[in-house]
Amino acid sequence: MLLPLQESLVGAALTTRTPIFPKSKARVLLVFSHMPSGNPTWPAKDYNYDAVADKLARRLYRECPGIEFTVRHAANAEQGQALVQEAGDIDGFVVYNIGIWTGVPNVIAHSGKPVVMVDDLFAGSGETLITNTTIRNEKLPVVTVASSDFSDVVSAVRLFEVIRAMKDSTILDVVDYDIAPIANQVETVYGASLIKVDSKELASYYDRASVREATEWADMWIANAKAMREPTREEVVKSGRMYLALCKAASDKKADAVTVDCLGMFYSGRITAYPCLSHFQMNNDGGTGVCEGDVNSTCTQLMMRYMTGRPGYVSDPVIDTSRSEIIYAHCVAHNRAFGPKGKANPYIIRSHAEDGKGASVQSLLPIGEDVTTLEFDIWSKRAVVHTGRTTRNVDEPEACRTKLAARTNAQAILDNWDMGWHRVTVFGDWRKQVKQLARLYGFSIFEEDKA
Repeated sequence: MLLPLQESLVGAALTTRTPIFPKSKARVLLVFSHMPSGNPTWPAKDYNYDAVADKLARRLYRECPGIEFTVRHAANAEQGQALVQEAGDIDGFVVYNIGIWTGVPNVIAHSGKPVVMVDDLFAGSGETLITNTTIRNEKLPVVTVASSDFSDVVSAVRLFEVIRAMKDSTILDVVDYDIAPIANQVETVYGASLIKVDSKELASYYDRASVREATEWADMWIANAKAMREPTREEVVKSGRMYLALCKAASDKKADAVTVDCLGMFYSGRITAYPCLSHFQMNNDGGTGVCEGDVNSTCTQLMMRYMTGRPGYVSDPVIDTSRSEIIYAHCVAHNRAFGPKGKANPYIIRSHAEDGKGASVQSLLPIGEDVTTLEFDIWSKRAVVHTGRTTRNVDEPEACRTKLAARTNAQAILDNWDMGWHRVTVFGDWRKQVKQLARLYGFSIFEEDKA
């Protein structure tokens, strides 16, 4: 699907080549747990469970249009077990506790599927609390919601849309080595497909890319930039051809995200243009382009795109404890922090920092905004997260071009740092949702900014 791009400064609007593929609805079994009416128990002896369940279900239908719900009721553990056995290929359960002492929440929590357990306050509270103790102690893939704000329920339930979208996703890994082990792990953890394109196949796409259209993209990028420092126009045109090549490869392979072993391939001469501007454009358009063939970061950024509708960008963080800041540095970033329809921020076209060649982006990202930074690791099934508030764009000649600083608990992050160097940063405070998604996937989650 091709989306119209906003009118550029160079005149007629270009049409983005970034492929965006629709995803199927998540399939969720919504189970209302309660005893039959007439029993002397919470919430009341002659409680109208059917009416309450109908009202709650209708709200979920309305608030979660990306989910196909199948509704069931269960009054005891045996009925709960029967629902687990007949569930089939669903993405998960919502068990809504509108009564207590059925045994159903415990059974569904042990189903092996992701579960959102909801307490209908003053109705299911006792069994919710006791079941949640088991969930915590046994580290089950269950998120528990106990809130009078229905948006908290919706936020947790809509994470099934992310899980479904990941199952429907294909990631294009542009590398020259065997990806079979990591492809198997990506499929095992997320249900996504990881497919390989090597440098020769990419070169073929590049050679067939239209120089005329690549020039139009280059002229648009240059015209819309605040400045262009080191690169020549010819280098930016090469970046335009790389964008068209990667988009065509992604379109042919039905890929939702692209990651390229850019440093290894460029340094060795196997590609003649960096993909930095290509990733910049893909991320601005609502797609996902990620550096360095980093599959963990690609999966992380893709999940956050499905969760938030916003792009992320991968960085090599630098910590400055004297200023209580972390600086997210990389030569690739978007300039639409709040999504394709959000406001664009200024950017400068630069050379790639380490070798001074090609074309990359120094994005002057918004300041005074909350950001969430995270990484999911498919091998250890661990995730890390921290949040901060952006303070400045650092203009420093050393290291990567984009350098966004954020105030945070820098000392704690330094003391707690683990899981490699790369992190993915997304604008907005998504800490709660990230922690919940990690739990649904059965990942452990560590808040690295906590002392």
